[in-house]
Amino acid sequence: REGPIRVALIGYGLAGAVFHGPLVSSTPGMALTAIVTSDPERRARASGNHPDAVVLTDVDALWERSAEHDLVVLAAPNRFHVPLGLAALEAGLPVVIDKPMAPTAEEGRRLRIAAAERDLFLTVFQNRRWDGDLLTVRRLIADEVFGPIVRFESRFERWRPAVREGAWRERGDPEEAGGLLFDLGSHLIDQAVGLFGPPLTVYAEVDRRRPGAEVDDDTFVALEHGDGVRSHLWMSVLAAIRGPRMRVLGLRAAYEKYGLDGQEEALGEGSSPDDPAWGREPPDRWGRLSTGDDVRTVETEPGAYPEFYRRVVASLRDGEPPPVDPDEAIAVLEIIEAALESARTKSVIAVG
Repeated sequence: REGPIRVALIGYGLAGAVFHGPLVSSTPGMALTAIVTSDPERRARASGNHPDAVVLTDVDALWERSAEHDLVVLAAPNRFHVPLGLAALEAGLPVVIDKPMAPTAEEGRRLRIAAAERDLFLTVFQNRRWDGDLLTVRRLIADEVFGPIVRFESRFERWRPAVREGAWRERGDPEEAGGLLFDLGSHLIDQAVGLFGPPLTVYAEVDRRRPGAEVDDDTFVALEHGDGVRSHLWMSVLAAIRGPRMRVLGLRAAYEKYGLDGQEEALGEGSSPDDPAWGREPPDRWGRLSTGDDVRTVETEPGAYPEFYRRVVASLRDGEPPPVDPDEAIAVLEIIEAALESARTKSVIAVG
């Protein structure tokens, strides 16, 4: 079919409104043609932000119009990822699923198998593969500035000491896949594995610290990679003072970077991914590279969230590999499950 890829977006909360909607709309070769949300306030916001898209109240209305679309993007709460993903595939539509792919690795494999049986495209929105800090670390590793790497440290820390009443991510039912290990750990683990390969062992501390908390809110995961690198990953909503976002320690040099990638904030403020300065950080946010005797700032690579959907277009149009292989997303879920087992048994879990 000629013309842009017609995208139907399911869900218009944070993920749909801040990430997927703007990114899809700004991607050459794509058009956001439908948005599904039952919430009246979100429906009004979706119509205002995307006047060319039809706003539907439920997914049944979307499946009835499946021939009018070329791709479904699932930005609904985690518990809906598997049933809606399977329904979209059964309707003959390629699928992008927000992370985490599923509440369990087994259910992730169900999605992958369903897509393969129908020869349909399936990928997972691991957008933080295109964070500027991660891209900078990749560049420094490629330039061999660190020598043998000893440890990779990575943190997503926030200050939310009170449980948010009514938030689905705060619910303890396993099918919700709530808590920080699924929410932020999906990113941190994916980044670490992308840099250093699958782990041989997993150790984790998965804690609920806030009064009334049903899900983990202060979590640590340690991965031992095959080349001897150890990744130490922290995620917390109890950090009134934050540690470095990333730190890499090598035998020749170390890199340290504070502050989260600014693309989420920019999207939330309505900035356009079409901006030529998109993803660039001001010098006062750049990280530092030290050889012990010499310390210098290192310009952060521009963040590149738009790259995800550019690669989706290349996959659907030209047969290029998906931006995130479903097997890689399943591997992240397997590591999360190993982390939960480690925390439960207070032991190191072998996974390699």
